[in-house]
Amino acid sequence: MAVLTSMYSSVTGLKAHGQALSIVADNVANASTNGFKSSRAEFQDLLSRSLKGAFGGNQIGRGAKLGAVNPILVQGNVDNTDRVTDLAINGNGYFVVDGYDGRAYTRNGELHFDKEGYLVTSDNYHLKGFEANPDGTITNKLEDIRLPSALVSAKPSKTVRMDINLDSRAPKGRVFNVNDPYNSSDFTTGVEVYDSQGAKHLITMAFNKVEDGVWEWRALANGSEVVNGGPGQYTQVGLGRLTFTPEGLLNTEEVLEKNFNFNNGALPGQDIVFDFGESITTDGGSGYKASKQYGSKSDLMSWSQDGAAAGRLTGLSFDDTGVLTAMYSNGTTKDMYQVAIAKFQSPEGLYKSGSNKMRESRMSGPPAIGKPAEGGRGQVFAKAIERSTTDIAKEFVNMIQYQRNFQANAKGISTADEMLADVINIKR
Repeated sequence: MAVLTSMYSSVTGLKAHGQALSIVADNVANASTNGFKSSRAEFQDLLSRSLKGAFGGNQIGRGAKLGAVNPILVQGNVDNTDRVTDLAINGNGYFVVDGYDGRAYTRNGELHFDKEGYLVTSDNYHLKGFEANPDGTITNKLEDIRLPSALVSAKPSKTVRMDINLDSRAPKGRVFNVNDPYNSSDFTTGVEVYDSQGAKHLITMAFNKVEDGVWEWRALANGSEVVNGGPGQYTQVGLGRLTFTPEGLLNTEEVLEKNFNFNNGALPGQDIVFDFGESITTDGGSGYKASKQYGSKSDLMSWSQDGAAAGRLTGLSFDDTGVLTAMYSNGTTKDMYQVAIAKFQSPEGLYKSGSNKMRESRMSGPPAIGKPAEGGRGQVFAKAIERSTTDIAKEFVNMIQYQRNFQANAKGISTADEMLADVINIKR
């Protein structure tokens, strides 16, 4: 009887809209779940009964069902936080995490370091990243992100870069006396270098004009800090010569003597290069990005060196490319890891496993793991969290709609029941 069929059709509507209300309730419940993506109900009709058989047309439906529950993969709001380990993805992709039950993927970037130094989620899944090699270059080796060593090794000085002006008006031919460098040179200044153990040494640089456009430089160390030196006196550890063009540009650089042998067990024969810029003949430069000989007072414009003492870990930071950088007390910084991002051909097909995590499935396809902002992957923002995409107002509208539809289907059942009652009352 068609009346019974209408009751069963209404029952399918009750079931489908009851499930839809569950989806709305789940979205609302996760309105404060960071990284959560709200879902929507997608309905389908059931097979119809045809009044004309194989001729088609004139079909009566059998009701509705919940055909699919698909996440709405829109970007959530990214809010700034003050926590160093908070990360957010802006764009496509998921963080890669490993746990006791295998690999998972998440958009929730609420992270912290555990007692073993691993960067983990709230349920102790390890965040994966690309490891840097010893010189700080990011490689393609995927590893758990872990706190770097609390102590960084000393770095001996290899190059001292100096940018100076030597006064072309200085008299030539002054005799240099290592025991009285300040009164026997045309210009003196000081720089610092580090030995192989990270000990700092002050090097006095003395310059003497030999001929017009020709200068000699000497590197002097405290005698108590070098092998075979004496306390209270200077020891010459380097000697070189500079020549300049008539325009005052650096033409050649020549090293005549080098003897950096610091004491206390430091590596003997340390090779330290004193670089005065891009000289014309020696370096093939223009001479403009180099020391000069002009008719003005001799002066040290700037200097730098590449050594460092041993240092303790003082801080960590992520930049907006997802690179974790360690900062040490000696002023050095070192890139340690870059956060890995996984993208999927069909992210809607990922399997939810709870605790803000997703799993690979046959519907999603395999992950393509790479670096942020490459190959269509999103950017990583530091000190930020992606909020839930749940729109409370929209969910309330959906809730009202599903509730009304549920009530209408219930009314269909009650109406069919009244019609059956009328049929039964015919006998009376």
